[in-house]
Amino acid sequence: MTQSRQALRTRIKSVNSTRKITRAMEMIANAKLFKQRTKMEANRDYATRLQETVNEIVSSNPDAESIYMKKNDAETVFTIVFGSDLGLCGGYNANVLKEAEQNLKKEDPCILIGTSLYHEMTEKGFHLVNETPISSDKLDFSILRECVTQAVDAYLDGKAGKVQVLYTRFVNTMTFMPAIDQLLPCDVKAEVKKQDDSHVETLFEPDAETILNQLIPMMITDVAYSNWMESTTAEQGSRRMAMKTATDNANDLADELQLAYNKARQAAITQEITEIVGGSSAV
Repeated sequence: MTQSRQALRTRIKSVNSTRKITRAMEMIANAKLFKQRTKMEANRDYATRLQETVNEIVSSNPDAESIYMKKNDAETVFTIVFGSDLGLCGGYNANVLKEAEQNLKKEDPCILIGTSLYHEMTEKGFHLVNETPISSDKLDFSILRECVTQAVDAYLDGKAGKVQVLYTRFVNTMTFMPAIDQLLPCDVKAEVKKQDDSHVETLFEPDAETILNQLIPMMITDVAYSNWMESTTAEQGSRRMAMKTATDNANDLADELQLAYNKARQAAITQEITEIVGGSSAV
């Protein structure tokens, strides 16, 4: 009985230590989630305005063409995949890998951003263009722009018929789902808007095609950047949920172990009393 109580005390101590760690990680993830979500929402204004400008040019110039809007006959799909650098974030990376296995051809080129899935995707036979892992936590806009440029060059050279991004879409603090966003060919639809007295026509110089060839690369790079920000926000949200679940489970397990320890202690006390009473009766 003494050994059993000793084992229970050891387990209770271990669970309490684990609970402190998971609780601290939950608080850190919650702070990072708030910070990353603020950045993500601030970037949406710029991305939305850029998209509206491109749509306005196409709407005002329906005959305008751009090399980024033309489709080619290549069947290869170039994909930029966003994962995480660290684990302990629930099913975040598992869902990204599952989406890749279901929707990507393993022989098609991919650029993986995030070190956690690098070895898994390599072992499963995916064609990763980047020979070394690219960190997601340390990613800046210039590195991402190089990745997007590499994919765009493959499209312009006719080596890829489509460029897309596989990321995790941030729905809310409780819901995250993997999604695929197409970058090229750029699908911009000309919208016919009714003009009223308050409508102000915008003049573009030098010409619509030249401007589109300048704006569309900026737009698709910003779309990829927005997707990365959504992925990192979803990562922190998923990690917060995972650590909260782990903390709750640790609380439940600690309560069960404490109850078992109290029962064992009570049983030991009862046995000692019984032995004392039995010994006094014998005398």
